[in-house]
Amino acid sequence: MKSLINKIKCCKVCKDALSLGPRPIVQLSVNSKIIIIGQAPGRRVHETGIPWNDASGKKLREWMNIDEATFYDPLVFSIMPMGFCYPGKGISGDLPPRPECAPLWHSKILKNYRSTPLILLIGQYAQRNYLKKECKNSLTETVKNFKEYLPKYFPLPHPSPRNQNWLKVNPWFMEEAIPELRKRIRLAIHTPKP
Repeated sequence: MKSLINKIKCCKVCKDALSLGPRPIVQLSVNSKIIIIGQAPGRRVHETGIPWNDASGKKLREWMNIDEATFYDPLVFSIMPMGFCYPGKGISGDLPPRPECAPLWHSKILKNYRSTPLILLIGQYAQRNYLKKECKNSLTETVKNFKEYLPKYFPLPHPSPRNQNWLKVNPWFMEEAIPELRKRIRLAIHTPKP
């Protein structure tokens, strides 16, 4: 895995398409108990080089009921977004993740894991890529039916501050999905590796 991480950190496949240039941001360990597959780093994450080091990361940790030390422990969490670099600014937020990363790197990364981690699929890009035909017609429906994808996958909306309205109109998420997410996180963290 160390060699693979070095190759990822040096990746320049889509350098000409990135307004701030390449800076792949991942956190990986073959021993991780949970993998977070999100969208792509935001500008602040690009600047600091620390994954989920923004308001979205704070909200995600709150949803999981874990602290920063646990979140940034690669023995607990691997973090590999759909796009490893900041894609740039769009009209109403960041651009979509670059399409090159996931096909190029994800399968190479996943085949290294020693056991089957819980995989959090955050947002529609990750859900469509991994759930394929099992993905529902909307992110809301996919997340609402999270139990169908367990124990391997747990689909979640993006924890961005921009999604506050989604949380208001979908109170079932905090009432049903979050308690189950916390339970699955605790189970994964406290289950010894074989």
